[in-house]
Amino acid sequence: MERKIMSEAELLERREELIEKYNSQSRQSKKPFILSKRERKVLGIGRDQGKATLNYARISPRKVKIVLDLIKGKDLEEAYAIVKFTPKAASELIYKLLHSAEANAVNNFELNSEKLYVADCYANQGPTLKRMRAVARGRGTRINKKTSHITVVLKERD
Repeated sequence: MERKIMSEAELLERREELIEKYNSQSRQSKKPFILSKRERKVLGIGRDQGKATLNYARISPRKVKIVLDLIKGKDLEEAYAIVKFTPKAASELIYKLLHSAEANAVNNFELNSEKLYVADCYANQGPTLKRMRAVARGRGTRINKKTSHITVVLKERD
């Protein structure tokens, strides 16, 4: 079923209705209402957050999730303190991501850095790099090197 492409004027005219539909779920199919990238840009959806993503990080997502669970929902300054003093390998990567997401929020969307908090953060599995290693009797075995895609989303607290 094809949707009609709306003009900018029509999008702005139906702004409240479309944003309400976008934020709610359909009762029948439990699927969210989909807007195109152009429609989201015209309506200003997504301009209330700073986001940073690190792709192909050479660390297992399971190890990253331990640190991400510590900072989820915390204020930005508290998240910086937690990450700085957590003795995990992922801490340094997440510290840089927090800094990048803060810069994106402040510079691109003029959000107040004192009111920012970690709204969402997650680590998805990236491609597994496969290496070969020599073992006894002239055989080779595979070594799986896990990678992950880490995302941090900052929003402004009301």
